[in-house]
Amino acid sequence: MVSIPKTGSSAAELRKLSRLVDLSVQLNSTLNLDELLHLIIRTAADVLGCETASILLYDEKQPHLFFAATSDRNAAQLKQMTVPIEGSLAGTVFRMNRSIIINEAGKDPRHYQAVAQSTGMSVNSLIAVPMRIRQRLTGVIEALNKRDGDFTLQDDETLSVIASHAAVAVENARLVKALRQALEKSTEADGLKRDFLALASHELRTPLGIIIGYATFLREDAEGELSEHAEHVLNAALQMRTLVEDMTNLTLLETDGLVYKPKDVAAQELLEATGKEVQSLAAAKAQRLVYDMPETPILVNVDVDKTISALVNILNNAIRFSPIGEKIILGARQEGKEALLWVQDNGIGIADDQLEAIFREFKQGEPPLTRRYGGLGLGLAIARGLIRDQGGKVWAESEGPGSGATFKVLLPGAS
Repeated sequence: MVSIPKTGSSAAELRKLSRLVDLSVQLNSTLNLDELLHLIIRTAADVLGCETASILLYDEKQPHLFFAATSDRNAAQLKQMTVPIEGSLAGTVFRMNRSIIINEAGKDPRHYQAVAQSTGMSVNSLIAVPMRIRQRLTGVIEALNKRDGDFTLQDDETLSVIASHAAVAVENARLVKALRQALEKSTEADGLKRDFLALASHELRTPLGIIIGYATFLREDAEGELSEHAEHVLNAALQMRTLVEDMTNLTLLETDGLVYKPKDVAAQELLEATGKEVQSLAAAKAQRLVYDMPETPILVNVDVDKTISALVNILNNAIRFSPIGEKIILGARQEGKEALLWVQDNGIGIADDQLEAIFREFKQGEPPLTRRYGGLGLGLAIARGLIRDQGGKVWAESEGPGSGATFKVLLPGAS
């Protein structure tokens, strides 16, 4: 469990907590590894009040540590250097899997003099903590030369929190990079893609658990604007967890691993439950959810939870691709022995040649690395799979780009 520095009443402690919350917010806004690492070390140097901070990652192929990011003025030179696991303070932290505080670091025999000699920087005091995901060590984050006084145990707690952020950032960026590489080869190796999705969704759960737990703590412990920031962090992490669940569901769909428990339920209830699920997301864009359905129950025979999940994915898609302040219609009507449900938006629309393609996994109506609307492109693929497996159908209709779209769902009637 991550150790969190206790908040105090002083302005300095509130400022420190504010910086850590800001760090959490920004870590959820990008997956650019270099940008994330530099943000982390700038935050570390600032909140600890020291001259410089660095992140050293472990190279498994040639066992040593290397400078992945540093706020030192000799950054370019440091990035060309390696630090041995034996005979260095950072290596000791990594080997022993515990933090070190030394306020006379230059006199310590474990101090690796080669770095100081090459850069000309005098090391007076040092604090270093391990970076780890679960029990796996990924590197070390260190801070040098505290400007006012000595490094303290409170500094150790603070840097340990930052190290947890750093480990999560590195792991997530690596996983996403690996995911993109796997997708490029997916047409040739569908089996490998499924295996990777299962692995990625499993591995992402742990770092997400750290973020969610930390954000929950901050939300409960902080007040006012800080509490609001923590709420944003928690919402972003929960949204990311939804993406992880999407990857898991896609894997289960492709391997026939889902179990359905159908029962008779009114289509109106399904749509109302779907609207409640995404109400906060729609409200954030000042969008209105409008219902177009009769009062007489339209009974269908489906697995309630999985059908709502499918409808939520479709409605999330409408919200994402619709402008601020637009109206989105959720409707239902009897269609013979079946029920027809739909979600209609006034968003960006869909080109005719994309009406079927958007239901393929990892597919959106814009280039994957330049798209503006976010998401992994899994929602519609999962929605179709969940409905199809229950004997239903899902399709899209649109007059073209700029004309909005209507997603229609045909569900089997009550038994």
